[in-house]
Amino acid sequence: MTLRIAINGYGRIGRCFLRALQESPLREEIAVVAINEPADIESMAYLTRFDSTHGRFPGTVEVDGEQLRIDGKPIRVSHARTPHGVDWRGLGIDLLVEASGRYASRAELEAFLAAGCPRLLLSHPGHGAGDVDRTIVLGSNHESLDGGERIVSAASCTTNAIVPVLSILDAAFGIEHALMTTLHSVMNDQPPIDGYHHADPRRTRSAMQSMIPVATGLARGVARLLPQLAGRIEAKSIRVPVTNVSAIDLVATLTRGTQVAEINACLRQAVEAGFPGQLAYSEEAHASIDFNHSPQSAIIDASQTRMSGPHLANLLIWFDNEWGFANRMLELAAFWAGRLGRATD
Repeated sequence: MTLRIAINGYGRIGRCFLRALQESPLREEIAVVAINEPADIESMAYLTRFDSTHGRFPGTVEVDGEQLRIDGKPIRVSHARTPHGVDWRGLGIDLLVEASGRYASRAELEAFLAAGCPRLLLSHPGHGAGDVDRTIVLGSNHESLDGGERIVSAASCTTNAIVPVLSILDAAFGIEHALMTTLHSVMNDQPPIDGYHHADPRRTRSAMQSMIPVATGLARGVARLLPQLAGRIEAKSIRVPVTNVSAIDLVATLTRGTQVAEINACLRQAVEAGFPGQLAYSEEAHASIDFNHSPQSAIIDASQTRMSGPHLANLLIWFDNEWGFANRMLELAAFWAGRLGRATD
């Protein structure tokens, strides 16, 4: 039985979700049947066909009235600016991917349910744990889905990148305290040149001329998934002038003394044994561009693992903040469908 999905918000993640489906074996079991996006349909088609980061779309994209046709298959397009502006019930969808990022509180998200959406998968964490029924990171807690949820968050790209790594380290060595610094590629809430663009004065500065510290809720997001680390982790984020691929510089105080070789061996074995799609491991000399269009949530760069004494560890984790996260959302949608009895295998 085909899983019928709609997308609300056709920006970077919305378009990557559609493209990830196009490049995935899941395209035989999942269909995007509708997209709601305020932009005009010609612009939507153009930005689907041509992507400065991920290249040309691997299929045909055509406009047919108020439909996009992807390899001949129709996708109904609407341009509503509120949840009630679309007849979601009439679309016969099983799941809405909320990728606009505009709706984060419980009341805002339930407006989609009231408008006829059977369930929502969010491309962001929501305001807080109480605003969603479950926050899921594939490879970590996806088995906790029972099918009764209506609103599920796929967390964030950074949470998906770091939670599996923290889980491995905590299980093997114990984590006393950790500090995570995300070096994140630019985003569309930053201007290319200085301008009146954001309430945060740092984000009024040119995205391509500076490294810019920004606020992050990563520590809260990690604590939501790994409550045993609550109060012992902190995070900060710095936007860097590249268009895609980010990294997390992790510093952790470990309970059990160890050394670089043991940490790397532990991570390599865990990746090979339990995280076939979510994590990768490398000892090669990398630059960030090497991971553009990488489908994993994170790639552990073992060449950069360091120790200061037997307890203070430093790791570098790369991730394609667009493509890796879009693939996890796609896989999570398929897994959730299985929990609902709409198996995709």
